[in-house]
Amino acid sequence: MRNCLRFLLLPMLLMLLVACASEGGTHNGPRSAVANAAGTLPPPDTTAASGAYEGATDYRVGAQDLLEISVFGVQDLNKDVRVNSNGQISLPLIGAVMAGGKTIPDLEAELARKYAEGFLQNPQVSVFVKEYASQRITLEGAVVKPGIYPITGKTTLLQAVALAGGVDDKTADLAGIVLMRQVQGKRMAAVYDLRAVRHGSVEDPQLYGDDIIVVEASGSKTAFRRFIESVPAIGIFRWF
Repeated sequence: MRNCLRFLLLPMLLMLLVACASEGGTHNGPRSAVANAAGTLPPPDTTAASGAYEGATDYRVGAQDLLEISVFGVQDLNKDVRVNSNGQISLPLIGAVMAGGKTIPDLEAELARKYAEGFLQNPQVSVFVKEYASQRITLEGAVVKPGIYPITGKTTLLQAVALAGGVDDKTADLAGIVLMRQVQGKRMAAVYDLRAVRHGSVEDPQLYGDDIIVVEASGSKTAFRRFIESVPAIGIFRWF
């Protein structure tokens, strides 16, 4: 499994290194152009992730998400429902409704329309995503169980490493934890020292769907190692 993931991800990682180095060659501004002033990677382009942006308008509901449906003033219609593999949910009075692929406002409007068709007058429906089960993150490198993992609810870097069985004590470089994500149309990366995160001197970053976490091996001579060592020079934010 480990070798398979390395085979699949290595070309993508090398492309990232080339892109980062290219951007770094022309970038003369502060590092905060890549990592914000608070010392964290910006959130991704959409909230297709772990629920940090409750009520966000651009998240699209996916299979196995857990939704909390509330109808104002009608307690009996309030319900937690799991989106099935076909993207549907089942609710009192109105039955099956297609939720998959809809944004939260779109789904609220659809449910309000259905409840208004012979059941309620001017219904006010709210939808809250309690579990973002359709989202995935990738963990690669010196972890016990590299792979692609679903995230439900708020998930941090430490929790993600735990999902992968922890780091490989014999090979992992705790100062070489790389987090990559798509931000404003560009792939960005930040390097973390896992010891600092564990001790609380660095904030445990929240993860989002499609994030990639790579734990580099100590003493390696790979291109990725050279990327980590050159982080300050090419403008990607690094934590110590």
